[in-house]
Amino acid sequence: MKRNGYLALCFVMCFTIFSPMAIAKEKAGQQKGDNHFAPQASSAVMIEADTGTVLYEKNADEKMPPASITKVMTMLLIMEAVERGELKLTDKVRTSERAASMGGSQIFLQPGEEMTVEDMMKGIAIASGNDASVAMAEHLAGTEESFVERMNERAQQLGMKNTHFVNSNGLPAANHYSSAADIAIMSRELLKHEGITKFTGTYQDYLRKDTESPFWLVNTNKLVRFYEGVDGLKTGYTGEAKYCLTATAKRNNMRVIAVVMGEPDVKTRNNEVSTMFNYAFTHFQVMPMYKKGEPVRALVVDKGQKPQINAVTPHAVSLLMKKGESADTYQREIVINEAIQAPIAKNQVIGHIFIRTKDGKEVNRIDLFPEDQVDKANMWEILKRTTKSILINY
Repeated sequence: MKRNGYLALCFVMCFTIFSPMAIAKEKAGQQKGDNHFAPQASSAVMIEADTGTVLYEKNADEKMPPASITKVMTMLLIMEAVERGELKLTDKVRTSERAASMGGSQIFLQPGEEMTVEDMMKGIAIASGNDASVAMAEHLAGTEESFVERMNERAQQLGMKNTHFVNSNGLPAANHYSSAADIAIMSRELLKHEGITKFTGTYQDYLRKDTESPFWLVNTNKLVRFYEGVDGLKTGYTGEAKYCLTATAKRNNMRVIAVVMGEPDVKTRNNEVSTMFNYAFTHFQVMPMYKKGEPVRALVVDKGQKPQINAVTPHAVSLLMKKGESADTYQREIVINEAIQAPIAKNQVIGHIFIRTKDGKEVNRIDLFPEDQVDKANMWEILKRTTKSILINY
């Protein structure tokens, strides 16, 4: 059956998620202050990471200085470069005089000093090193200015409507701002890189360990040590921004991201994030559907070097539901593009998973991508394949 250019190759399975009416009602109540999870924060938001569902928000779209939470985008661009093969964790990064001159939080890089990407990431994620952030920015883009252009381009791609970066580390600068909602978006994107929590979830480590001057790193996010399940992500502080944090915790397959901005002190910041986490883990649970990269459906590729390809999920896919609810109100439908023709890029959307209520209201949509890139077959390959098909069916 055709619908909007798609062939519905579907099956239905019932799951539970709290109803759209409940979502709207709950969010409205939270915006009015019925739930005082973060009374001292200027703005805050909490989301479930797999689905992106907002569990709590307060002034979430307000533009504010993000301080060192800026480094979430810096780390995201680094991890994406590693995933594309443009960068290796073992690569050496040379420190410029400009990078070494950064003030504030730093790992005290010296001009000309070389350090691996892995150690630079430790310096950024654990110690919030401003010098390490600039060194990595220059290594990837030539100049920090060029890197910041990439940061803003990526922010636009992610739909971060209330964000503009001026530097890679979050030091105070005019027209450098973000919002709690946008920070949650880029935090969620960073967490799709499973290796990131190796850095952000480490409480203490050393740099220059085998030298005469080892440097002790202690995570600026104390919740990593003192709250069960916390393994990231990034703290921030300047006199203008006050105390900020984007934190993530995982329990029983459910990952939550909580962002607070403009907190008066570290203790209040940590307490309010802990309260948000307590609420999420007490009242909600997720039902895993697919692992990251799991094949969902095989499909035929017209004129491709590969005649068949799997459609896969780009990240873990789950359904969020309130604890105690029955699984009888939602449907899952797989819809694949009916005209898949080579060439196919690996980042090309070739289908979707839809989550709908029984009355057809869409509550979630997950893009599906090809497992591999598929180049177009040449005429000789097509002829051989056609001949073989004829002989088999003769």
